[in-house]
Amino acid sequence: MSEYNFDYLDELEAEAIHILREVAGQFEKPALLFSGGKDSITLVRLAEKAFRPGKFPFPLVHIDTGHNFEETIQYRDEMVARIGEKLIIGSVQKSIDEGKVIEQTGKNASRNALQTVTLLDTILEHKFDACIGGARRDEEKARAKERIFSVRDEFGQWDPKRQRPELWNIYNGKIHKGENVRVFPISNWTELDVWNYIRRENIALPSIYFAHQRDCITRNGQLMAASPFLNMDNDDVIESKKVRFRTVGDMSCTAAVESDADLIDDIIQEISESKISERGARMDDKVSEAAMEDRKKGGYF
Repeated sequence: MSEYNFDYLDELEAEAIHILREVAGQFEKPALLFSGGKDSITLVRLAEKAFRPGKFPFPLVHIDTGHNFEETIQYRDEMVARIGEKLIIGSVQKSIDEGKVIEQTGKNASRNALQTVTLLDTILEHKFDACIGGARRDEEKARAKERIFSVRDEFGQWDPKRQRPELWNIYNGKIHKGENVRVFPISNWTELDVWNYIRRENIALPSIYFAHQRDCITRNGQLMAASPFLNMDNDDVIESKKVRFRTVGDMSCTAAVESDADLIDDIIQEISESKISERGARMDDKVSEAAMEDRKKGGYF
């Protein structure tokens, strides 16, 4: 009798698929938050495994800041066309035009925090009661203590003291009217797990994840991609660097890392030797010690 070897990636995959199916079973109008980053791309592959040959029981939702990497938007559009699923886009520019948020000014201005209002408006408009996200516990300390089923109040706010117990694989999706739940199926994965899964499943990614030449400036010790969205002054010196991005966000708040890793095996080796979290390349997390938790309390992803 042959022995079946259950790989740890199979365990993580099975847990994530179970969570996705729980969302489909427990909620009336779920959605999958899609950023075009590796984690949300991994979620799409997991959703394919959970629900194919049928359609997804939820649309993809992208909150577009207007300051995205061009490669990310191109990948998003190509992927949506390939898988044939519905995409809903919430526009931060529209929120600015309607006077709901005010564009930041100054050298370190970013639209990252402005996304929260657009996200909450999109949830309200489409009456979503659950939003699936690609956050992981290893990324950042606020995410480390958040549950897989994370209840948000009628204002979209997260209260760490109000979290529910999660025993084994039992998830409680019962909510009051107006509340919604953020669900994180790959919460127990690490950055290395995601990359190993991407390699195993042969998942295509935006090219910015791989080493390439790019014009950059150094700001606060971080390499930022030179772009029209970055407020630059005479002190900023543009240099061409060979870089890649470990995480995908706005061009105005996502830093690159110098790297020669242009193949997945090289990236996995690089991550294995790194002592810095991928969120270490996010300027929006450096506003304060509790920057992520403060944003989550206000309704952030």
